[in-house]
Amino acid sequence: MMKFPHRRQFLHLAAGAAALPVASRSAWAQAYPTRPVRIIVPFPAGGSADVGTRIVADYLSRSLGRQFFIENRSGAGGNIGIEAAAKSAPDGYTLLATGNDVVASAPHLNIDPLKDLLPVIQLSRQPVVLAVHPSLGVKSVAELVALAKRAPGLNYALGGGPGRLQHVVMAWFAKIAGIKLLEVTYRGGAPAINDLLAGHVKIGSLGLTPLIPHYQAGTLRLLAQSTAARSSSLPQVPTYQEAGIQGLILDQWLGVFVPAGTPPAITSQLNVEINKAIADAVVHETFLKQAQEPVGGTAEQFLQLFRDDYSKYERLIKELNIKVD
Repeated sequence: MMKFPHRRQFLHLAAGAAALPVASRSAWAQAYPTRPVRIIVPFPAGGSADVGTRIVADYLSRSLGRQFFIENRSGAGGNIGIEAAAKSAPDGYTLLATGNDVVASAPHLNIDPLKDLLPVIQLSRQPVVLAVHPSLGVKSVAELVALAKRAPGLNYALGGGPGRLQHVVMAWFAKIAGIKLLEVTYRGGAPAINDLLAGHVKIGSLGLTPLIPHYQAGTLRLLAQSTAARSSSLPQVPTYQEAGIQGLILDQWLGVFVPAGTPPAITSQLNVEINKAIADAVVHETFLKQAQEPVGGTAEQFLQLFRDDYSKYERLIKELNIKVD
């Protein structure tokens, strides 16, 4: 089992910037960034992580006077991009923007996420949604469950590999409902949605952001969302619990990490600047328009979420008998 850093150890790291002499802190603040900053998103362009990250990257480019650019390093369910970020130079010029997949990917990675990555800040959260193509002929969770019982083994699109958040949500749903569903895995949310729109696969478990325009256009139906309360972007769509799937609550979050060893002054500066971005009225509204709830906060708060989710995923993967190897 992965060993988590002790709270005091993390606070010691987070407080490192404050322990530096004033002159040193000023030097860091004046020197960073002196060149473009790469933000690795471990999924294809167009998905929830990509869209949310670009909102903040645009603000940082303007506020800090250096380009913060996105590099989409997809593959292996996000593992390629996560490992590339963790193994980059810890100088503040490579960031990682990813979601719960960094927790769910832990068994597959050649790194220890909580040893080799430092959490900077949570950007946003949103639900995982249950989407269907209209030609499937179902308009509610109850109707889908009835169909799945008549025709066991229906396929559904999954924007990531085995054991990731969207897979866990669907496996949990299937177990509670007493049905059998078979996943069709894609490299990310965008290609999964393309096949869902084309009707090649007629059910999807996906992040909300890229689905919103298709839902609004009526080309896809959304039957349920995984959060405890309805997203403000989906006031008409019930939660899984409201639809009778009791106990199924999971948030899909997006956050920023840096490689371990990145100077504390830089991580602190990034946290401050990204909090400013999230508090900006235009950025805040843009997140909401993309069906993501902006969050922000401290690095310690994000670390706690990270630790809690790791424990939750470890339990759910065992209980749901999900094979991650």
